[in-house]
Amino acid sequence: MRKFLIVVFMLGLSGCQQPEFYSVQGGEHRFDDFKGRYLVVNYWATWCAPCIREIPELNAFADEFHDRVAVWGVNFDAPEGAEQLRQVQKMQITFPVFALNPSAQLGVVMPEVLPTTLVFDPQGALLATLVGPQTRESLLAVLALE
Repeated sequence: MRKFLIVVFMLGLSGCQQPEFYSVQGGEHRFDDFKGRYLVVNYWATWCAPCIREIPELNAFADEFHDRVAVWGVNFDAPEGAEQLRQVQKMQITFPVFALNPSAQLGVVMPEVLPTTLVFDPQGALLATLVGPQTRESLLAVLALE
């Protein structure tokens, strides 16, 4: 019986995967979570007027296409601690925000202009880099969802 429990325990451990990144809102995630869906990564800042105007559009897009698109944010200024969540709440962002800049993990250079939105295809390849505020229509033109 003891050998059986050890085997079950070891099998259980082999199925556990450590998170690759965290969201500001507290979730643990892996890039495999996005498999089969587009990934839209939006770089924003609280002082960026076009970013502020764009966020409601991205919130609505994330809600509407959640089954086919994962929308994530990155705070360009990378504040630490509780300030991260405070800024997400100030911007009224409802989609997840990376706790740390994911550019190295995504194989891209951090943008220099805000807002910048990176679009990755369902296989994880960079499909487009969109500079300036995005709308439902501009994202659909790249993603061809409808």
